Amino acid sequence: MIALLKGRIEEVGDGWAIVDVNGVGYLVFCSSRTLGQFSIGEAATVHIETHVREDHIHLYGFCNTNEREWFKLLTTVQGVGAKVGLALLSVLSGDELTHAIAAQDKAQVGRANGVGPKLAGRIVTELKDKVAKMALGLGVGTKGVKANAPAASGGVSDKTRDATSALVNLGYSPSDALSAVSHAAGKLGEDCDVSALIKGGLAELGPKEHGL
Repeated sequence: MIALLKGRIEEVGDGWAIVDVNGVGYLVFCSSRTLGQFSIGEAATVHIETHVREDHIHLYGFCNTNEREWFKLLTTVQGVGAKVGLALLSVLSGDELTHAIAAQDKAQVGRANGVGPKLAGRIVTELKDKVAKMALGLGVGTKGVKANAPAASGGVSDKTRDATSALVNLGYSPSDALSAVSHAAGKLGEDCDVSALIKGGLAELGPKEHGL
């Protein structure tokens, strides 16, 4: 299985590129975000996801491992094939996808070609818990997370991650915590600090039965 190509960009087309590796040209399907990183004639390192079918072998290329992991995650949702996965990654970065899914923003996800309202709803619903745990570096069954936990492939800002981690440590689920902080961040703006995000997140969540 091919996982990485290092070579020269020979040609770029609509949704694809040809990577010349020692005289062998590999056809790689890519998002427009990745294609925008390529220049014909220049060297490139392309992270690859290989799909093997009875009638073809397709290579899907990404400018970094973050985008590749998002592609793999998105295509676990029924109705999201490789073409739709690339379309989503063409219009939304990993950070934007994290916040859109956390906020259950179907309209944002529905910006991608081939994603209608029904599929957008399925994406944000099915991936909500997975994205929250991925963004915070949490394993299944973890009840808390340290404030300095490393960012995973979901990709969130340090402030968002730290505020969400604080709410998780108070007993909120990762998905609820990230959703609340994402909503608070949208209201407070980029200049707010972690403390403001925590307070805003708690206001979004409301009082819990156990009094936290």
